[in-house]
Amino acid sequence: MARHIEHSAHYTHTVATLHAALTDERYWQARLQQVGGPGATLDRVTVGDGTIDVAMTQSVPAEHLPSVVTKIRPGDLHIKRTESWGSLQGDRAQGTFSAEVEGAPGQLRGTMTLTADGDGSLLVMEGDVQVNLPIFGGKVEGVIAGQVLELLDAEEDFTGQWTTAT
Repeated sequence: MARHIEHSAHYTHTVATLHAALTDERYWQARLQQVGGPGATLDRVTVGDGTIDVAMTQSVPAEHLPSVVTKIRPGDLHIKRTESWGSLQGDRAQGTFSAEVEGAPGQLRGTMTLTADGDGSLLVMEGDVQVNLPIFGGKVEGVIAGQVLELLDAEEDFTGQWTTAT
């Protein structure tokens, strides 16, 4: 059974400003350097006309993981992530995201929507975490969901700072 996650981020910047950042390779390089964790790599970036497809690898050191995770999969976690953003359609853009832990039977998949919110913008991410492990799957899904939400908070802070500075 999958665990649903939702995350909303409010920004003081317009949808066009946020979308321009999210579809800029320099943003992704800086974001991974700032909040990607040890050894984070930008594996692939494909930029189109107002679109982007990004693949990255991030890791979480074993000492930062709860015991329920390290008992099932010892060692550092290496996470393959993707994000894709479509073109801006008026004051709206849509995207998708995914994440998989190398050597583990789980995945995270979902959608992202960027819309106007007053004078600023709102980025909503919705997805499902699914870990296919008998007995422990639900517990691990809960841990992963919590970790993902913490990471999304850090990425939200970075994005706010990036759009203010550029």
